Amino acid sequence: MPVSAREGFNVINPHPILVVEDEFLIALDIVAALENAGLAVAGPASTVSDALTAIQTGPIRGALLDAHLGGESASRIADVLTSRGLPFAFVSGYGRESLPPAHSAA
Repeated sequence: MPVSAREGFNVINPHPILVVEDEFLIALDIVAALENAGLAVAGPASTVSDALTAIQTGPIRGALLDAHLGGESASRIADVLTSRGLPFAFVSGYGRESLPPAHSAA
């Protein structure tokens, strides 16, 4: 019996995607979209500290980051993800020019 794309994706990497977003309703939408696609989700983390703790405590396959979390830049989170070789993307209402300079291509 063939494995569906949804099932096959998690077989390849069963670890969750970390969602980092400080706006509750937006976080819920992102989580729902990922779960509806059949993906495991960690979070949402709403602060830099919570996100760094989530990265330290459990294996993740990557992350979706808001660029600004309660006035803090997500740059430290992106730095840690980069140092671990984990993929990430910024999901933000801000333009590219507001992304952390070291990660503006993410």
